[in-house]
Amino acid sequence: MITIKSQREIELMKASGAIVAQVLDLIEQEIQEGMSTLQLDRIAETYIRDHGGVPSFLNYSPKGDPDVPPYPATLCVSINEEVVHGVPSDGRIIREGDIVSVDCGVFKGGYHGDAARTYMIGEVDKKVRELVRVTKKCLEKGIAQAIAGNRLHDISAAVEEHARSHGFSVIENMVGHGIGAELHEEPPVPNYGKRKTGVKLREGMALAIEPMIAMGRSRNAVARNGAWVAVTEDGMPSAHFEHTIIVRKDRAEIMTVP
Repeated sequence: MITIKSQREIELMKASGAIVAQVLDLIEQEIQEGMSTLQLDRIAETYIRDHGGVPSFLNYSPKGDPDVPPYPATLCVSINEEVVHGVPSDGRIIREGDIVSVDCGVFKGGYHGDAARTYMIGEVDKKVRELVRVTKKCLEKGIAQAIAGNRLHDISAAVEEHARSHGFSVIENMVGHGIGAELHEEPPVPNYGKRKTGVKLREGMALAIEPMIAMGRSRNAVARNGAWVAVTEDGMPSAHFEHTIIVRKDRAEIMTVP
């Protein structure tokens, strides 16, 4: 069931979303070559708890899948070919030339905020820099379609069209989602689709829009080293950007801003 958020609920989501954005700003300041992904995770968890929130991802278990262990960290930190759900560890070291996608969720006041950014470390290959730039623009294009009266797949098509126009691939088996009192709510928000299809968007819908775009030919992310981390099929780099938004009449309202 798709829920419409009241103004009170939206204000609570703004509070959790602000902490998400602040964490991602802090990561941007702190991230550097030689750090472990676990160091980033500890920075994020400390900040979230110091500001009255709880990490949304920590101990998260997918509904209906008892074979997947609870997620063991605050952040998802995915490097280069890792599309999503990279689990922070002492042994995963950030290197010069890497791109690092950091996904963060915060639960506060009964509601979640969720956002992601991809950071470039030092001198990054020109084509990979373009991938990051295009993925960020895909998010902007998708958000621009998140207005009342449009269809859900207007968002999806805008993401896909921009990515493919630059020669990049859309990861099709990882999608955005509704969000609110639960981290993952209806509807799923794919990053590909046909315009003027899907459910009609109504004011007050809360969506996490999150393009995951790859440099090679991969259309799916595949599991590696356990249940969580997913990588491109061909080992090529992937970038990820995300915002939590509220559908409005004229322009989507972004929740994950400081």
